[in-house]
Amino acid sequence: MTKSNHGFSTRAIHDGQAADPLTGAVNVPIYLSSTYQQEEIGRHKGYEYARVSNPTRDALETNLASLEGGSSAHVFASGMAAIMAMVTMLKSGDHVICGENVYGGTARLFNQIVVNYGIEFTYVDTSDVEAVRRAIKPETKLVHIETPTNPIMTITDIRAVAEICHAHKIELSVDNTFMSPYFQRPIELGADIVMHSTTKFLNGHSDGLGGVLVGTTPKHKEQFAFVQKCTGGILSPFECWLILRGVKTLAVRMEQHDESGRKVAAYLTQHKKVKQVFYPGLPEHPQHALAKKQMTGFGSMISFETGSLEKANTLLKSVHVCTLGESLGGVETLISHPATMTHAAVGEQERARLGITDGLVRLSVGIEDVDDLLADLDQALATL
Repeated sequence: MTKSNHGFSTRAIHDGQAADPLTGAVNVPIYLSSTYQQEEIGRHKGYEYARVSNPTRDALETNLASLEGGSSAHVFASGMAAIMAMVTMLKSGDHVICGENVYGGTARLFNQIVVNYGIEFTYVDTSDVEAVRRAIKPETKLVHIETPTNPIMTITDIRAVAEICHAHKIELSVDNTFMSPYFQRPIELGADIVMHSTTKFLNGHSDGLGGVLVGTTPKHKEQFAFVQKCTGGILSPFECWLILRGVKTLAVRMEQHDESGRKVAAYLTQHKKVKQVFYPGLPEHPQHALAKKQMTGFGSMISFETGSLEKANTLLKSVHVCTLGESLGGVETLISHPATMTHAAVGEQERARLGITDGLVRLSVGIEDVDDLLADLDQALATL
């Protein structure tokens, strides 16, 4: 794939998105055809059947590979479908090291489905690089991390873990959903595979479900395209178009998310009814220096402790501008309760060990007027 030398915003708007040669339309058309006319046996215009490939999907995959600096990108029907596609690289007897504080759905997939195929998982605190090293076995084939973690916002040193992985001929995959390629580019730090729930910041408008794997080798390109063809868990043309639409404004959205996120985090740290704030942009965050080193911004994801389930529920019922709901990364501010939403599948005992308390609340700060967000949080916290 040809690499563009343009800046991030230019690539986000133009890579994979040339004007339509037939009409001059500046937006990539939504190609809804399930099949394509062929000129004769074995001769066609590059497309045969929509499960295998689609022009709108091709445009999005070209775009996302460019933004992450990978050699190919492959989109799927959800972030979980993307992770499942990545797991197809493994076989019975293989071993995976996974961050202990990943999205609850990832752990659920690994622990309740993938283990049934003879693949073993070890969960470690990947912010402790030596813990990753100690967990390696001869059968280890993959290390999968999230950084920052969901929802405790722990940072893993991507470059350091990548060096350990490569010394043992192990691949490193990074879930980059929270930061987006605008603020963090794991491949530049040594990651082999980057995945996203495109539902979140890449789409940015809470209106399209999807996932992507960005690979760095010919093997990745062949394997992930084969999985798309064989399993059929592909992203629809309309969803592809929604993400292409969203990515065009990714840079300006992320700048506003970050600016407002910092202000909201600073406000929460000063509030007497907030027990603790988890945000890498705060100087008191234990890995603030590492965050500044490997990220170009801190983003909009904040978690904070209210003290109890009752207080968390009271707060969540009291907001008006913030929207109580699952997910993150939209233009609207979303507020959620990890213990009963994103991490319910983890189980009470494991949540307690990880620090995901019943009083923990997670914020995805949107791009509304930040003064309105602060006023909303202020009146909601006053009810506690």
